[in-house]
Amino acid sequence: MPLVLLASASERRRQILSEYLEDGDTSLEFCILREPEQEATSGMEVNLQVESSCIGKAMAAVKERASEGNVADIILVSDTLVEDPDDERAALGKPKDESSAAFSLIRLSGRRHRVWSSTAILSKKIGDIDVGEGWLATIWTDYAIVEFVHMGEDEIIDMINSRSWEGKAGGYDLAGAAGKFASVVDGEEVTVLGFSNSAIDSLGGFLN
Repeated sequence: MPLVLLASASERRRQILSEYLEDGDTSLEFCILREPEQEATSGMEVNLQVESSCIGKAMAAVKERASEGNVADIILVSDTLVEDPDDERAALGKPKDESSAAFSLIRLSGRRHRVWSSTAILSKKIGDIDVGEGWLATIWTDYAIVEFVHMGEDEIIDMINSRSWEGKAGGYDLAGAAGKFASVVDGEEVTVLGFSNSAIDSLGGFLN
């Protein structure tokens, strides 16, 4: 049976992929990339930022796995960024502390924003981007629109105290505490939770 490796520390991504593959004849393993993620920047459209980061993760994944004797048939990497509601060139990255988490939540409160996810499926047989070590990558980038209701000061404080913002782009977890205040109004929820929905829809074609 084919072995799929998800190179991600995200518990949400691991859960999504496990559920997607649970009824198939596929083995699934996980690893965490040692190379640091690219920092969210400004000056370039967020969809291009997230795609660039995804390509970087793909290259890091094949390099790191090659050094450890990789036996996977398929490797997946993904990245997600939250676009500032006022600036398509500014991304709200993963907060470093409570203050930056509060800043993100205040900016998103009562407004709509786009969430971008870029996912690469790596194979030695299929792909249009050479990412090294004999691996080829196919990349999909999708967005979903999320709307927050207005959150009062006490509600934002509760969100901060929940620690649900840790490790989450934009400082919130749609499947966690933020689910009380936010909803997807256009696009797919899986895109907000960490994968390009087009990539997940296409994964079966790589496993046959």
